[in-house]
Amino acid sequence: MSHTLGIRQAQKQKTRQALLDAALGLLEEQSLSSLGLREVTRAVGVAPTAFYRHFRSTADLGVALVEDTLGSLHPMIRTTVSTADDSEQRIARAVELIARHVDAYPAHIRFIARERHGGVQPVRDAIREQLARFGQEVKDELAKDPESAGWSDDDLLMLANLYVDQMLITASLFLEAQEAAPEERDRVIQVATRQMRLISIGRHHWLG
Repeated sequence: MSHTLGIRQAQKQKTRQALLDAALGLLEEQSLSSLGLREVTRAVGVAPTAFYRHFRSTADLGVALVEDTLGSLHPMIRTTVSTADDSEQRIARAVELIARHVDAYPAHIRFIARERHGGVQPVRDAIREQLARFGQEVKDELAKDPESAGWSDDDLLMLANLYVDQMLITASLFLEAQEAAPEERDRVIQVATRQMRLISIGRHHWLG
């Protein structure tokens, strides 16, 4: 009996992932607000009723995409911030992390960039919640630095959110550079590094 349940659960998970993958592919050409569940089920080859075994609505599916896209980044972000020996090393590692993630998951990044200010409220809320978690996690790691002595929690969170916002901007720039000449990617690296360095310099003098 348990073996049969295991097979059914695996098949259910497989179908759920197929629906997510199909939706992500369809969202390359349109926004979530215009996506129909019949489009998604047709792409997977299942009946429309099968959709509701996994998601309540296309908005619910969009929230799941947000969690898949951004949720997996939390450990990497914490590692990037916590293991750097100095700000230059931290900046270089952050830019490299963003570039690798955009190269590996361009459709996911495009989805977040479009839907962050899109027309589906639950998805906007889910993105905002994930970004707030990033900010809190970066703040907690920055607080461990001796350089953060004397900083208030509010100021540390402000600094962390500056870094998170800059990471999002950099991801969008790397996404645009994928269709451009190789020199454009180098330019993005240089600009992103300088912008993060500017935030870091501001940090050094904030309590001065």
